[in-house]
Amino acid sequence: MPEDFIIGAKLGELVDRIVKSYDVDERTQHIDRLYLPARSEIVQLVRDLLELLFPGFIGRQHLTRHNVAFHVGDLLPRISEAAYRQIYLCMCYVDETKHPAGKDHPPSGDRARQVTLAFLEGIPEIREKLAGDVQGAYDGDPAALNTDEVILAYPGLLAISVQRLAHELYELGVPLMPRIMSEWAHNQTGIDIHPGARIGRNFFIDHGTGVVIGETTDIGDNVKMYQGVTLGALSFPKDERGRVIRKTKRHPTVGDNVTLYANAIVLGGETVIGENSVIGGSVFVTSSVPPNSVVTFKPPELRLKSRSPKATPDVDSKAPTATTKPESMPDYMI
Repeated sequence: MPEDFIIGAKLGELVDRIVKSYDVDERTQHIDRLYLPARSEIVQLVRDLLELLFPGFIGRQHLTRHNVAFHVGDLLPRISEAAYRQIYLCMCYVDETKHPAGKDHPPSGDRARQVTLAFLEGIPEIREKLAGDVQGAYDGDPAALNTDEVILAYPGLLAISVQRLAHELYELGVPLMPRIMSEWAHNQTGIDIHPGARIGRNFFIDHGTGVVIGETTDIGDNVKMYQGVTLGALSFPKDERGRVIRKTKRHPTVGDNVTLYANAIVLGGETVIGENSVIGGSVFVTSSVPPNSVVTFKPPELRLKSRSPKATPDVDSKAPTATTKPESMPDYMI
């Protein structure tokens, strides 16, 4: 067993070097500033909110009609206090960033209280939307045993549940906190949905891993998508100084009753996928698709030949060798 490591005389020197590095680049330190939300508290808040959204499934079990009101009455004050505290810190963070002096522009607790109350009052409507998402997942997946399994096990439902909560805060103008929430869900599920995305009812992501939905995406009702789908930006508009112009429509619009199969990529703020359309797997779309369309690509040519287990297989005349050049793949046809 090696002896314990003791930094010894090097401690002072190393401390000085690290502290001096803080002054080199302010982007990687938060010093001499007061306000910042706590990621760990926001994550716990999300867990408590999920318990409120799905009583009996998440958190405390064995709830009854007789004790559920007591449970909510116990849970809701804890949620409201944590939500207010983090919303307040997020708003103070913005005020402090705009006015570094801080004392001349004290943050408003009243504003944070109003936002917190508006957020909490939106929970019943969020639950209504999530009930449709649960049913959409069950109806869209023949492998689902029942809606209970969807709530307990499906990563797509966890992702959309957190996104609907985060979207409410995003619409209320709360900075930082919605993105922390959605990125926690991203880490848990492999599904990346920006809190700014507007998503209709009965939304279902099957399997889910690798799905990316950008900030300005608009998704209609009864939309179903599979793993690896990207609803992204085609390009980033920039101003005369070369800086990215934010808050522009950069991501596509997807109409009602659309299905997007695995690894489909749809890009661009002006791209609209018309209602009742089907976007095939691995298709790359950068222009609008009219309603009631089926979009696929011409698959590459597959070559098959029989093979005897005892004989050395014949060389396929079409297969590339060390002295031949492989043929190019056929172009995708959209």
